[in-house]
Amino acid sequence: MIRKIPQSGSSQGKQAAASAPGTPALAVKPALEIYDTTLRDGAQAEDVSFSVEDKVRVAQQLDGLGVQFIEGGWPGANPKDIEFFRRIKAVPLQTSTVVAFGSTRKASNAVQDDQNIKSLLDAETSVITLFGKSWSLHVTDALNISLAKNLELISDSVAHLRSKGRRLFYDAEHFFDGYKTNPDYALETIRQAVAAGAERVILCDTNGGTMPWEIKEICEVVRRECAVPLGIHAHNDCEMAVANSLMAIETGILQVQGTINGIGERCGNANLCSIIPNLELKMKRPVLGNRLSHLKRVSGFVTEIANLMPNTHQPYVGDSAFAHKGGVHIHAVLKNAATYEHVIPSLVGNRQRMLLSDAAGRSGLMEKVEAYGIKLDKDHAKLQELIDVLKERESQGYQFEAAEGSFELLMRKAMGTHKPSFQLLGFRVIVEKKQDQGAMLSEATVMVKVGDVVEHAAASGAGPVNALDHALRKALEKFYPQLKEVKLLDYKVRVLSADRGTESKVRVLIESGDHKDKWGTVGVSENIMEASWQALADSIEYKLLAKDL
Repeated sequence: MIRKIPQSGSSQGKQAAASAPGTPALAVKPALEIYDTTLRDGAQAEDVSFSVEDKVRVAQQLDGLGVQFIEGGWPGANPKDIEFFRRIKAVPLQTSTVVAFGSTRKASNAVQDDQNIKSLLDAETSVITLFGKSWSLHVTDALNISLAKNLELISDSVAHLRSKGRRLFYDAEHFFDGYKTNPDYALETIRQAVAAGAERVILCDTNGGTMPWEIKEICEVVRRECAVPLGIHAHNDCEMAVANSLMAIETGILQVQGTINGIGERCGNANLCSIIPNLELKMKRPVLGNRLSHLKRVSGFVTEIANLMPNTHQPYVGDSAFAHKGGVHIHAVLKNAATYEHVIPSLVGNRQRMLLSDAAGRSGLMEKVEAYGIKLDKDHAKLQELIDVLKERESQGYQFEAAEGSFELLMRKAMGTHKPSFQLLGFRVIVEKKQDQGAMLSEATVMVKVGDVVEHAAASGAGPVNALDHALRKALEKFYPQLKEVKLLDYKVRVLSADRGTESKVRVLIESGDHKDKWGTVGVSENIMEASWQALADSIEYKLLAKDL
């Protein structure tokens, strides 16, 4: 008998996931600790620079997500991190403990006189993470000291900080490389840290070159040798950071370190946006206290604050993680989401999406049309007309996957239900620079018609698109005061045919929002101002749509 697989999250699916009667209960595993180092290790990524205010806001988001530890920075390294630790003391955090990070003392300094050690204490955090060398190569070639001297640095640095009442986590830097080179010495470095008072030892794959089976073997050895709980800190140079972190946890490691979206130096750190849902949904190891649904929002917040392009294909939290484009996929997912979705998207704060593209079939388009309250038979002539228009537009370079505001307008026009809120009579944009060192001046004039009234407005702006946006709103706000609520949130330009140089066609994507909603719109043209106008005009039209069809 063939049994239909229940959809993830359905009552039937939950029953199937539960233990069968008479099945022995699994041993309770110790609670895991999530240690976020976005503000320190993540900030070392190329193209990432957090201001003090950025770091405070990210810390608040991480606290809301429920991570146990937030590594705030290296107070001995720069004034910005010193200021962060001063500021964060006044910020009430509910779930997270802020941690200061730094290195063992310099070989030439007494521990009580070492400036790095002093800065760690001045940060006034209850927990300090101290890193030291575990790889003999680093001791002899980077520090230029003896192996015995390095053990002394580790021991007295940890002991001094503990004597000041601080909890101490010890990061065994390059531990896996060190163990593979000289296992006895690598183990001795962590024995020294534990004997001096470290309450956690974090095994670091700093070069990111260790394989999962090596992680498993080495972690199992260290667990037998180490008297305190262990952690894992993996880098992603071999695309193994998530796998290595999960493998370490399977061996019994207690603390997992990583960054939001996996940002970090070189190829990045272990991605907490993949590790956490894998722990909670696949390995049944809850870590966030019922806050997993906040994950996508926090991922997007960090991307925005870091001024990075979002990785739309990122597992779990990427916009494409639960997006379906092929007609066969869409047809199946509409019947049972489990056919092409391994978890319920909402569990991580994401959503299922049916992509609007030239690969979309009738089933996918029907689903989108019905989402806007239009009921059409799948053989309706208008539906085929809409498919044809959609394919023709995308062949020109339009992309509606991130511009559903423009798609809704396109759909309503095809259905004959759209009544334009205004008519463009013309616009002009002037960009002027009067002196070599002077600022660029941008001014736009717009003439529109609303009903029988012609309105002419001019405005300046930070750039030509900003000026055009200001002028359009100025012309329309007397007729539609609700436009005062609208803000342009993001503006992106993509060159579609770079081989034509400055004559290349461009696609402009705009994200707009008001106090309760966000929407995307798109424009395409060889002229960037024309493409921008299309997206701006759609943004205004979408805001003014009458929602009752």
